[in-house]
Amino acid sequence: MFRWISISLLTIAIFATAAWGYQEHQEKNAILIQAENNYQRAFHDLTYKIDLLHDKIGTTLALNTKDTLSPQLVEIWRITSEANTDVGQLPLALLPFNKTEEFLSNIGDFTYRTAVRDLENSPLSDEEIKDLKGLYQTAGVIRKELRKVQHVVLEENLRWMDVQLALVNNDEQQDNTIIDGFKTVEETAKEYSESTLSSNITGISNENHDYRFITGNKINETEVTDKIRKLFSLNKETEIVVAKSGKGASLPTYSGSFKSDGVHGYIDISEKGGHPLSFMLNRKINEQKLSLNEAANKAAAFLKKNGLTDMELLQSSQYDHVGVFQFLYNQDDVRIYPDKIQLKVALDNGEILGYMANDYYRNHQERTIQSPTISLDEAKAKVNPSVTIQDQHLAVIESDVAEEVLAYAFLGTIDQETYRIFIDANSGNELQVEKLKAVETKWNID
Repeated sequence: MFRWISISLLTIAIFATAAWGYQEHQEKNAILIQAENNYQRAFHDLTYKIDLLHDKIGTTLALNTKDTLSPQLVEIWRITSEANTDVGQLPLALLPFNKTEEFLSNIGDFTYRTAVRDLENSPLSDEEIKDLKGLYQTAGVIRKELRKVQHVVLEENLRWMDVQLALVNNDEQQDNTIIDGFKTVEETAKEYSESTLSSNITGISNENHDYRFITGNKINETEVTDKIRKLFSLNKETEIVVAKSGKGASLPTYSGSFKSDGVHGYIDISEKGGHPLSFMLNRKINEQKLSLNEAANKAAAFLKKNGLTDMELLQSSQYDHVGVFQFLYNQDDVRIYPDKIQLKVALDNGEILGYMANDYYRNHQERTIQSPTISLDEAKAKVNPSVTIQDQHLAVIESDVAEEVLAYAFLGTIDQETYRIFIDANSGNELQVEKLKAVETKWNID
């Protein structure tokens, strides 16, 4: 009798230990995946911010009034601050990166100090304009290097956890494209600070406000798993790892990841309403078979299928064999810029590879839109006469203080560059100037 009791207790202990070990393994795996997701997000955010920084500095050349130059410089200062934050979230503590951080700080200091002074009585000097041009050129070089790294990261499914291990182990023999790419970025920033920096430099709104209009009931982890499986048509054998955001998050979310048939998937879903906020699929992309227009139709169909109606394509571009599309919500023939969704579509089979709807869920609501006070011709007269206008429409945009404003949006060109210019539909003030990207370059490393 005693023997059977001992065997039973031992069996229970073994099963309990196994269950505890499995639980520990699952929790550790979830933490590692969440860390990897955070690293990936910070890197892609950094690449986007440098891209945006390069364009914002360039748009100062198209501004026509001092009233818009100052807010533009403040915007550049804000972007550099966010880019520095993204750098701090990457596992680069053991990699010298101080010159790049110094470069970003220099841009921030210069633009902020210039923006807060009276530019009407003390406009930009020739030396300051020279500084801006130097910053623009160096930001372009850094942008190019980061885009090269981004291409390799996505093409070869590289992991940031491997970067961290290589840095910790001081593994100089290891061929790590990410580390090499960041060393090149650091060298570029160092060259600028040593040779180009003048003595003047001392060192839509993209405001990420709360998700004020997100709706729906809370969902649990099981429902999240079911949503992911349905969204990506995954079979029951595919393992989906889900982790919930920590306390203090502005919006509680679930982060999910999976691997199926050579595809690595990452997705963020809001706990409230179960809305997919963003996702990214990494896989090898084969030879192009679809046109950019066909891919745009695929993107529009995806939005409609998932209940996102009245969305209008604003712009599209091609990067290698991927189409990149930006959609805006259209209310009564007025384009609502804060309600923006971006998608990436594979041009080999039309699969949706990337989706970013954070802006849409932060801002979307039905608005009361008043009629403009000034006419289209009056607004057009406010545009820099050097700009050749090709298209115009009414729009709602966010000001620099995150307030929505009715504006006329003009698409125009100066020489080889294309700009989108916003004129306040009531006051006639020039609100914003956005430099549009040219045709995407293929960022292969030779």
